[in-house]
Amino acid sequence: MVAWEWMIGPGGVAAAVVSVLLVGAILTYNQLARGQLRVSEAWSGIAVQLQRRGDLIPNLIESVKGYAALEREIFQTVTEARTALRRATGPGEATSANTRLTRALGQLFAVAENYPDLRASENFRSLQQELSAVEEKIAYARQFYNRNVLAYNAMISTFPHMLMARIAHFESGQSSKRSLRSNSLRSETTIPG
Repeated sequence: MVAWEWMIGPGGVAAAVVSVLLVGAILTYNQLARGQLRVSEAWSGIAVQLQRRGDLIPNLIESVKGYAALEREIFQTVTEARTALRRATGPGEATSANTRLTRALGQLFAVAENYPDLRASENFRSLQQELSAVEEKIAYARQFYNRNVLAYNAMISTFPHMLMARIAHFESGQSSKRSLRSNSLRSETTIPG
């Protein structure tokens, strides 16, 4: 009897089918896990840029305070929005907090328009340029994140991955539905000339 003849019988066929299914399940699970990790990594790219943006805010406020001391309410609004962004725990909360911060910064830049000396200040202009650069990086990170979420969600929505996703409790990724970068803020933070 040859060593492989045992596989020809009914038990061998069943063992081969079970082996193929097991290998397929393992490969599918690993693909889902990698997709979930890519989504997580892409979100961390957004989080890093939001952190950088938040780090610029205190310097920007101090720069404006020297010229616009009577605008305390706007400074408070920007500070509260920045704090909310720092405390955000996921994409949904961060998107909402970022929208709030974008509006507050828009108000701050509107106030700055009333102070020509402030607009001419090298420190203020430098901070505006840095903020604009970070806004561009946020936009890129958001696109990268949304592409990864789309690919992951497509994977868990199609056969055979959907079966493993349900069994292993893989949940769909959350895309960034609202823009993390306001076009109106971008135009206000871009330095002319």
